[in-house]
Amino acid sequence: MYKSGVHFATFSTSKCNEKYWTLTEKGAFALKPNVLPQTAIEDIFRNGRKYAFECATAMVIVFYKAVLEIIDKEQFNLLFSNLYLYDWQYDQDLDLRSHKGTDFLPGDCVYFINPDHDPNTPEWQGENAIVLDERLYYAHGIGITTRQRIIDILNTKRKQNPNQSAFLTNQITRLNFRSLLPYKPKINRDHHHVHQHSSLFSNLIISKIGSKTYLL
Repeated sequence: MYKSGVHFATFSTSKCNEKYWTLTEKGAFALKPNVLPQTAIEDIFRNGRKYAFECATAMVIVFYKAVLEIIDKEQFNLLFSNLYLYDWQYDQDLDLRSHKGTDFLPGDCVYFINPDHDPNTPEWQGENAIVLDERLYYAHGIGITTRQRIIDILNTKRKQNPNQSAFLTNQITRLNFRSLLPYKPKINRDHHHVHQHSSLFSNLIISKIGSKTYLL
């Protein structure tokens, strides 16, 4: 998404490619009839300059794109046939789980809060970000950068005479990859086909914590 050219916007100034989406009065994107969800999501990453949205919507889009990359495409189109992008609203089949903790994994969404934000710019009351590795985060409207840089930018968006710095909270939102297992691509166990489709999984990170395994 960072390379796509998408812009940051408030709900009132959101925009989308209306070939695939209907832009509602409140700034939501509703999938148009007869448009495949796969096509519409991929267009955001291919024609990003036609889009502008705020950071919560950006995070949900990133999660949809992650699912598109790891499950069968036909299944994706069936599961998400009524795509609607707005804030933290998402289809129940996009099984996101939130919890409190510091067990950050690549692919998690975390939240930086700005307690003393300027009341005239409520869009800077916090920033959602995707964890890329131990050091880097992707924050829509800010880019790919470090934790401290995100905090420093939020601190420039505070009210006069602030008392508290922005900081990374312990709120974590993560895809439940177990729920996606029934929809993984069907791969013929023949050696030739396994080799042919192995690239589907070449970008996955496999993490095991206790009895749970996460595919990232």
